[in-house]
Amino acid sequence: MKFSIERAALLKAVSQAQSVVERRNTIPILANVLMMADGSDVSFKATDLDIEVIDKTNAQVERAGGTTVNAVLFHEIVRKLPDGALVQIEEDQAAGRLQVRAGRSQFQLATLAREDFPVMATSDYDANFSCKATELRRLFDKTRFAISTEETRYYLNGVYMHVAEGEDGRVLRCVATDGHRLARVDAPLPEGLEDMPGVIVPRKTVGELRKLLDDDDAVIAVSVSETKIRFATPDITLTSKVIDGTFPDYARVIPAGNTRKLVVDAAEFAKAVDRVATVSSERSRAVKLSLDEDRLTLSVNAPDSGNAEEELAVAYGDERLEIGFNAKYLQEIAGQVDRENAVFLFNNAGDPTLMREGDDTSAIYVVMPMRV
Repeated sequence: MKFSIERAALLKAVSQAQSVVERRNTIPILANVLMMADGSDVSFKATDLDIEVIDKTNAQVERAGGTTVNAVLFHEIVRKLPDGALVQIEEDQAAGRLQVRAGRSQFQLATLAREDFPVMATSDYDANFSCKATELRRLFDKTRFAISTEETRYYLNGVYMHVAEGEDGRVLRCVATDGHRLARVDAPLPEGLEDMPGVIVPRKTVGELRKLLDDDDAVIAVSVSETKIRFATPDITLTSKVIDGTFPDYARVIPAGNTRKLVVDAAEFAKAVDRVATVSSERSRAVKLSLDEDRLTLSVNAPDSGNAEEELAVAYGDERLEIGFNAKYLQEIAGQVDRENAVFLFNNAGDPTLMREGDDTSAIYVVMPMRV
């Protein structure tokens, strides 16, 4: 194998691949990236046995072939090469080495046989559809913060993607919850989705997928089966196992009868919460919301460090209410609002609170209160 490639193109391809690699693993080949040169393309493949990413890029291929090399080491070398450099890569099969040249720099890297690189089993996909990158980005960006990190409830360690009944017909819906807060976001239903099984996309996969969605004009081809999900652009294919578990009936925790309505500037609210939470204890991060007519008072009382209070002008016309929340949860939920105003709907101090963005009901958030 022998090819030449621009440093920028190589770095982009290797960056995506090496981020999938688990830093700590007991199988040496899993620390490697598989590179295959053929025709006018070079592909870079990495896997942790649960996720597989293949990034294809153009190169001047002199001799077809393939090998594997340590992904993190190779990425570090490419990252440190000068901008605009032409990188020449050649495999020395007899010595079991990969030669990397750029200008006056030269590296000899150890390789492992490409035949030992694991292949993810192919899958028959039940549903295939295309979705704009902007739609997928919105679905996952607005829900990922609520993914649980508790390994015991493994079925909450991802985003539940499924077809659901929305207010105006069927929608593509993503939901995540950790038991303390919940995010539910809808998008128009793409064609070809009638038979899609509901799947739980793991947290790591959601993070890797995010890198495919930066191009607003991109269209992502999505394929779903009961055990796998695949996202593909012309250059990158990301395939992942889905979490084998049943996502809970999230509809039961979304309050329907909350009538006390607070309208507040989302950015101002998030900043005010952040300011008063500075004195809160690290363990509880509790902040109290005191609501009166068109006035919201945020307060924190931490015996060890002091107290803080801030008033905001808001739209609120219901009876007085005092309710406490974890400050981090409030900030994260307020941070999802793309519009100017966040609308909070309360029932009483012990019941879950609903939040939405203005009049838009395609994205709703639920947060549990805490005692303060």
